[in-house]
Amino acid sequence: MGEHRRGHGASRPGWRSSCATCPCRSSPGCARTGCCAAPRRPGSQEQTAGRLATAANSPSVIPPPGANPTRPPARKPRLYGTAWARAWNRLHPRLTHRSAWIDAAKVLPVIEGTVIRLEVDHLPSGATPKPVWLWWSGVDPTTADIDRLWQTFLRRFDIEHTFRLFKQTLGWTAPKVRTPQAADRWTWLILAAYTQLRLARPLAADLRRPWERPAPPERLTPARVRRGFRHLRANSACPAGAPKPNRPGPGRPPGRPNRHPTRRYDVHIVTSSATGKTTSSKKKSTNPRPHRTG
Repeated sequence: MGEHRRGHGASRPGWRSSCATCPCRSSPGCARTGCCAAPRRPGSQEQTAGRLATAANSPSVIPPPGANPTRPPARKPRLYGTAWARAWNRLHPRLTHRSAWIDAAKVLPVIEGTVIRLEVDHLPSGATPKPVWLWWSGVDPTTADIDRLWQTFLRRFDIEHTFRLFKQTLGWTAPKVRTPQAADRWTWLILAAYTQLRLARPLAADLRRPWERPAPPERLTPARVRRGFRHLRANSACPAGAPKPNRPGPGRPPGRPNRHPTRRYDVHIVTSSATGKTTSSKKKSTNPRPHRTG
C-alpha cells in the first residue's frame, strides 16, 4: 500500500509478495494509468523494455481487444445506486523503466493479475460518476471475489478512519513498547477497547458537538460513544481488584552505567542504496555574485 502511494504502482507490492509460501495478495488499488496486455502464451519470454516505451503515456487502462470479461450480477450499494463490475483475468501491465522499476534489469517481469472496471449509477456528492479501474494481484477470481474486491474499495475510507481512531483516540502508537510480543498484546487491547465501544452504542448518550448531526444509537461512531463512556463505567461491574499501595524502587544509582542494554529489533525500513556513498562538497563558484554596498 505504501509503495502504491509513493508512485510505485499497484502491481509492484503484489510482485514482491508473489512467492510459493506467501498467501497474501495486494489489496485492490487504483490502476489510473498504463496499458494492460493479454495473457502470456506458454513458452513466451518476459517482456523487455524496448517494446514498452510507448505504453507509459496511456491516459487510461486499456484492456486488450478480444478479452472476454467476467460480469457479476449488478449490485445496489447504499450510497451509489446500482453498481456494475467487469473483470479481466490474467492481464499484466506493460512496465517501463520508471519509478520503482528504474533500477531494474533489462528484462522486466510479467506480473499477472485481475483488472476490474467499476461503474456506479450516482455519487453521494452529486458529481458525474466516472468508471474506476482497480488492480488485484490475484488471478482466476470468482464472481464472489470480484464483488468482495470492489466493495472493499468502496469502504476504504471507513478502514482509514478506523486506523486513525486507533492511533489518535485510543493511543495505538502512543506507548514505546520494547518487544514485538508487547506490541501484539497492546494491539489486542486496542481491539478489545474498540469492541467495547461498538457494543456500548445502545447504552451511551449522544454527546455530540454543535456541528455534528443527531444520529440514532445504532449509528453512533466509536468516538461519540467514547464521550459518554465515562458515565457507563460508574454503573458497570469492574472485574479487577482494588489497587494496592506501593512505593517505587530505588532504581540505578546515579553515575553507574547501564550494564544490561535493551535489545533492539529491526523494523524493516527500506533505505536508499545511495546512503553509503559520500557526497562531494559543493564547489565554490569562480565568478561570485557581487554584494550590495548601498
